Amino acid sequence: MMTKICVIGLGYVGKPLAALFAKKYRVIGFDNDEEKVRKIKSENPDFLCTYNKEEISDCDFFIIAVPTPVDENYRPNLQPLISASHTVGNHLKKGNIVIYESTVYPGVTEDICVPVLEEESKMKFNKDFFVGYSPERINPSDEVHTIEKIKKITSGSTKEAAEKIDNLYNSVLKNGTFKAKDIKTAEAAKIIENCQRDVNIAFINELAKIFNAAGIDTHDVLEAAATKWNFIKFSPGLVGGHCISVDPYYLIQKAEIYGVMPMLMLSARQLNDSMGNYVANQVIRLMNLKGIKIKDSKILILGFSFKENCPDVRNSKTADIFNVFKEYTDFIEVYDPVADKEKAEKDFAIKVLETLPEGKTFDAIILTVAHDCFKNFDIKKRRKPLSVVYDVKGFLDKSIIDARL
Repeated sequence: MMTKICVIGLGYVGKPLAALFAKKYRVIGFDNDEEKVRKIKSENPDFLCTYNKEEISDCDFFIIAVPTPVDENYRPNLQPLISASHTVGNHLKKGNIVIYESTVYPGVTEDICVPVLEEESKMKFNKDFFVGYSPERINPSDEVHTIEKIKKITSGSTKEAAEKIDNLYNSVLKNGTFKAKDIKTAEAAKIIENCQRDVNIAFINELAKIFNAAGIDTHDVLEAAATKWNFIKFSPGLVGGHCISVDPYYLIQKAEIYGVMPMLMLSARQLNDSMGNYVANQVIRLMNLKGIKIKDSKILILGFSFKENCPDVRNSKTADIFNVFKEYTDFIEVYDPVADKEKAEKDFAIKVLETLPEGKTFDAIILTVAHDCFKNFDIKKRRKPLSVVYDVKGFLDKSIIDARL
């Protein structure tokens, strides 16, 4: 009988994962968001899609790909993961393997999720059922590093389980897998991927602040430095999204539990979280230098999603720029044809425009996201004779801007 896989959580990770496995196996996708399930069903996926928990019985593998956010105090919120473990635990049968893909700190799978599975299933871990961890590596809107081309880390709670999990992923991936020593190693490997990027970007953002104060163009400096063979090139910018701006807090909390104060990661998070305010205040400084009145000024922000050519607005730091200017003026337009406008309004109470009204000109224009659709945007047509253009991404022609990050 063909292997049956249940994918729990049909977001940006679970949905394409279910579609990939469906090319070779029987797959059922589960999400407790009824509206999301209805929407996916309307797209006629190659897998069964449901929000009914009773329909996920009789599976061989359960793959859990739910969000792992932080709360308002930046503490890890494991509730979605625990809830998914309760759901799966109710449907486990002997020999099943549960694989976690959500980003967590080392120890979560075995110390927090496994006891839930045991409690709900009334079965014994590593005797009746087994677990594994294979962290997601999906990069939204990346058409090069697609899910089937990603090299996946795999791990299992026993040697035999690890082998089965590794074989399962290898059967659908073009670039294969890397079998980690154990589950904690796999968990740690995933979380440092994003912590490393966060620290590196924070370093460049700090350099940008120094060079801006010194009147030196940061991008010119990076271009020159990159001519050295071992220079690692990062660019300054806003760090939002669902990974880099969230995941470090999971390792930070675990480090604190062990009595280690992760000063570098904490400083990186603090610095990167401050960049929206920094950009806004840089623009205000430039406006003041030009004698442009800030109060009731007309501001245009180009871009709201957290990265280029991607609709995802989670943890968008453009919102911080908006909120600084909101203290001075109500005439702020946010234009982003790519961004998820409903979520922007729901999560940030910010209206994002699909189209920009004709004829409007602005006292300041701030580009925050390097969408392809902005390549042909006519900045000159939209700026007033006396105005400021600020380029966060180093995306625009230098001849039409006043400054860039």
